[in-house]
Amino acid sequence: MSDLFQALFEPRRIALIGASADVTKTTSRPQRFLRKHGFVGEILPINPSRTEILGEKAYRDLDAVSGDIDHAYILLNGKAAVDALAACGRRGVKVASILAGGFADAGAAGASMQDDLARIVRETGVRLVGPNSIGTVSTDPAVALTANAAFAVDKLRSGSWGLVSQSGSLIGALLSRADARGIGFSRLISVGNEVDLAVGEIADMMVDDPRTNAILLFMETLRDGERLARAARRAHEAGKPVIAYKLGRSDIGQELAKSHTGAIAGSDATFDAFCRRHGIVRVSMFESLIDVPALLVDRPPAKGKRVAVATTTGGGAAMVVDNMAMAGLDIADPPQALVDWLKPLGIAAGEGKLVDLTLAGAKPEIVSGTIERLLADDANDAAIFVVGSSAQFNPELAVEPLLKFAKSAKPFAVALTPAADKSLALLTAAGVPAFRHPESCAEAMAACLLRPAPQPVPALAEPTRRALDALEAGRVNSFDERRAADFFGALGVPLAKALAIPDAKRVAAAVNEIGAPVVLKILSRDIAHKTEAGGVALGLPDGQTAALAAREMEKRVRAHSPHAKLDGFLIQKMERGLAEVILGFRRDPLVGPTVTVGLGGVLAEIYKDAATRLAPVDEAEAKQMIDEVKGLATIRGYRNLPRGDVAALAKAIAAFSTLAHKAFADVSEAEINPLLVKREGEGVVAVDGLVLLQP
Repeated sequence: MSDLFQALFEPRRIALIGASADVTKTTSRPQRFLRKHGFVGEILPINPSRTEILGEKAYRDLDAVSGDIDHAYILLNGKAAVDALAACGRRGVKVASILAGGFADAGAAGASMQDDLARIVRETGVRLVGPNSIGTVSTDPAVALTANAAFAVDKLRSGSWGLVSQSGSLIGALLSRADARGIGFSRLISVGNEVDLAVGEIADMMVDDPRTNAILLFMETLRDGERLARAARRAHEAGKPVIAYKLGRSDIGQELAKSHTGAIAGSDATFDAFCRRHGIVRVSMFESLIDVPALLVDRPPAKGKRVAVATTTGGGAAMVVDNMAMAGLDIADPPQALVDWLKPLGIAAGEGKLVDLTLAGAKPEIVSGTIERLLADDANDAAIFVVGSSAQFNPELAVEPLLKFAKSAKPFAVALTPAADKSLALLTAAGVPAFRHPESCAEAMAACLLRPAPQPVPALAEPTRRALDALEAGRVNSFDERRAADFFGALGVPLAKALAIPDAKRVAAAVNEIGAPVVLKILSRDIAHKTEAGGVALGLPDGQTAALAAREMEKRVRAHSPHAKLDGFLIQKMERGLAEVILGFRRDPLVGPTVTVGLGGVLAEIYKDAATRLAPVDEAEAKQMIDEVKGLATIRGYRNLPRGDVAALAKAIAAFSTLAHKAFADVSEAEINPLLVKREGEGVVAVDGLVLLQP
């Protein structure tokens, strides 16, 4: 293991800067918890007013300590914490952690102090966890370097799952939930505001940790996406699942994340795209962080997504089945061999998707025989048994026939309908994945059977001279719709035939050249959404009508946007298609370039029916995106409707996604709305577009 890993997770000499002898204070906890849980190294309390703290010799400052210091936990606030980090840097301390908040999470003054911390890290080379870090814990060897009250537990349970959290308090919450069912961790770390060491780098270290075989992430933002992507891909190669729970799925969740650690939560869809690209399992329930690993660790890739379900409680099993279907799993029919075996026992199992044994089938030998036959059937890929009230009132009897399936070749799990902590603990101890929520059971099984492997990043060809010239023209003169169209055309997106003219006098001649009917649009780099400004007229039948419409349009637009510079008009051939699609590109501050495809037109923002990926994408992935957009079922042959040119749409999406190339780094956002999808074999055509450059 690296020197950094050793200093972070297995330090031998720890300085506690600002340690307290008052056991009622939070600042006394790290020293007490270290000794309570068996730390065998040297503790160096730093406090200028004490010579001894809780039985350990105390020092006035770091300079009074001889020899190397692996890790310093700074228990001071504000400017004092900044000064302490500077002292760590001068003293050659390898790693420092800062407990206090009040930095970027607390406004401009705190952000300025956080900048000071970053400067000290750069100038001295000391590595920093935090600020706002409640600590770092290893269970074997025992190093409970934390101020989290949850570690007042009598015994620190060891395990093989590592947890990296951007929330300190939720480490304790997860620890208590795991401990209740007999689950332990290998490493736990609170990274706080991530001035230096962040989720990605620490996860990357855990990939090489022989004591860790699953990496769990509680996230509020993503500050080091490139490093986390590398870690996730390496973890996949090492057979270690990476499982993430992230806040910010709602607008208010994003605001809370920002106020908590000064983080930008970022778009939820882009984080999903990041996880998909790099093979990270994202869970929607907090408790799934400790539920899901049991079905992933040491499991080969699944062969399918068919799940057989048996139960003694029909209602409880129905909840599990409902959630699995929502997660994209298929529910397998009961195998005929099982139906025939149960029939003489008075159990009719051939009706519906569930094998409902009812109370008559709750005998251990019937439960065991049922599961054996389910797992032996080639028509399913996994099995779940749902236990009813007996799990609460007769735990040993209820779980006894289930324990022998812990090492089954196929994934096997148990869902408990009642609150049954003892049954949960017995199953967990035996190695049987067990769940107390139907939602988390379904989520775990979906993660097991649908777990994504990291996807290869499509290669980007060098941009054409035409594309580079079109970008330069937009950069110099600003992008209006005409220049945006030129740029998209150079990327390979088909365009509607169009002419740009400087004034209304030339409209009639332009219509004659293009051919009626036409669309008339105002040209202005200052107006992003022309429809709202009255700057679009559709289906104009001839040049005279179009010329009159142009004069009226100019009046409307000037009234709506009096300060906008008008550059003339765009005359465009009126195109029609089976569907309107929106293509969007964005350089996301957290995950980098993304591409989105969705239901387009003026209702795009209302329906928000879209699929997002990291850019670039190839045509195969573009087709997957199209399949995910519900509204585009109309072009996929839904109910005998005419099929749209899906292949041409996929090709256009892939071409548009090449905006991810570094040569186009000046492009912060781009949009085509709508892109019209014509009948199969007739192609697609872009009729409106927008390009925004980096400020």
